[in-house]
Amino acid sequence: MIFVRKQSKIITTFFEIKTKKKENVIKRKIFIFFKDSDCLPGITFIVIFGYQSINPASGQGNMRNIAQRHKIILAELEKDGYVRVHDLSERLEVSEVTIRKDLKELEERRMLIRTHGSASPVSPLTIDRHIDEKEKVQVNEKTRIAEAANRLLQKNDRIIIASGTTVLTFAQMITITDPITVITPSVKVSLILSYKPNIEIIQLGGTLRKSSASVIGPYAESLLTEMMCSKLFIGIDGLDLDLGLTTSNIAEAHLNHYMLNAAQEVIVLADSTKFGKRGFGKICNLNKIHHIITDRNAPGNIIQIIREKGIEVTLV
Repeated sequence: MIFVRKQSKIITTFFEIKTKKKENVIKRKIFIFFKDSDCLPGITFIVIFGYQSINPASGQGNMRNIAQRHKIILAELEKDGYVRVHDLSERLEVSEVTIRKDLKELEERRMLIRTHGSASPVSPLTIDRHIDEKEKVQVNEKTRIAEAANRLLQKNDRIIIASGTTVLTFAQMITITDPITVITPSVKVSLILSYKPNIEIIQLGGTLRKSSASVIGPYAESLLTEMMCSKLFIGIDGLDLDLGLTTSNIAEAHLNHYMLNAAQEVIVLADSTKFGKRGFGKICNLNKIHHIITDRNAPGNIIQIIREKGIEVTLV
């Protein structure tokens, strides 16, 4: 920044020079006086004043120390369930190298788990729970998600409804009166839809997985290879930006692979508690899905990243 003031034959110029040394910004103020006279033409007086050192981790509006940065990182993680190195670097006004060191230290203290360019809560792994237990959790959120999914159904749709409590709620909410066909591994889904005369049901066969009241195994997988459906409505146990979609049972995840291959459009029904979590069995990467329906408590930063990948997200 340069200021020039002219008074009589004296011109005063003020320079504010900023230089960087590592992460410190050095401000130097230099006054240059130009005095022109008949006796001493072109004489210049330069006065350099003291400098002010501003550290982005300690200056006004910036983070003062490591402990304060760690506190904010953990608060962001608790709020959103996921943090990115780049976002933290801008938020705390320090380099990404510094943020990675912070995350490494917090991981060593078992306060989070680092992933590629990001971090997730210390216990991201899901556990396998019985369907009767999971039906009692996030009931209102699952109902809103199911209602939104119901609006996507069209006449003569041939859809796959996977297993899980959110897709089970979706089956309960189906109101379309036009004919559709439903393929499902879930015994409960078949029983619910058996009372609707307009819905043709294809129940997949195989080994009954009692905790989810659904079938798994090669018989179900083989039948899916002979089908092509318009939509797959799938529930999950975890959604992680790096790992993708996961479930707590590896055999169920394997069956889901065949469902993905049999569907033109993949629609994920998942409440906000599934974000930032990881199950034992991987279903697919995020680039395999087209649409996610979730509740408004889903972490905003993850939703933004998902949308940037070209995936439609409906918040209910």
